[in-house]
Amino acid sequence: RLLAASGLCDLIRRICLRTSVTPAQAGGNLSQGDRPCRSDRKALNTMVTIRPETASDRPPREALLDRAFGRNRHRKTSARLRDSRLPAEGLAFSTTDTKGRLIGTVRLWHVMAGSAGPALLLGPLAVDGRHQKRGIGAALMQHAIAEARSRGHRAVILVGDEAYYQRFGFGRTAVADLHLPGPVDRDRFLGLELV
Repeated sequence: RLLAASGLCDLIRRICLRTSVTPAQAGGNLSQGDRPCRSDRKALNTMVTIRPETASDRPPREALLDRAFGRNRHRKTSARLRDSRLPAEGLAFSTTDTKGRLIGTVRLWHVMAGSAGPALLLGPLAVDGRHQKRGIGAALMQHAIAEARSRGHRAVILVGDEAYYQRFGFGRTAVADLHLPGPVDRDRFLGLELV
C-alpha cells in the first residue's frame, strides 16, 4: 500500500513507503497538518512492517535509542517520566525491515496533564540512521496517533522539534498551561488534542 501520511490504524501492516507519493495516489485524505513526504527526495520503495513491540525488541530498541539520542538520554525530563514504567497498553510499536531487523520505534506512556487529566506522553521516536528520510518516522507517528485515538485517548504530549511534529498537529498552544516536573525547553514542549 502506498503511504502518504494517513490511514494507519491496523496494528500490523505491510506498507510501501514511497517518498514521491501524492495524497491522490495514496487514496487517502490528509487531515489538517498532515502532508505527504517531500516529492523532491529520491523516490524509493522500502517494505517495512509496523507492529506491536515484543519483548525480543528490547535489546535492539535500546541500542537504536542509544545511537539516536546518546547514552545520556535517560537524564532528560521526559525519560525520567518513563523510568520504571511500562508503555500504555497496545501503544508501543516497532518497525522492522524485510529481514526482520528493528529499524524504528515509538512508544506512548500514561501521564497526568494537570487539571486537564490523563494524557499520553509520546517518545521516544527513533528511526535507524540508514533508514531515515524515507517516511518511516512519519508512518510510525501516524500509526501511533491513530491507535491512541481509536483507544479513546484524549491528548498526546511530547518534547521534540516543533518543525517536525507540527505536521502531525502538535503545537505549543495545547500545552501552554502545563509544566513538566523538570527542566525542558518550552519551545520543544508540544501537545495534540485527539478529540
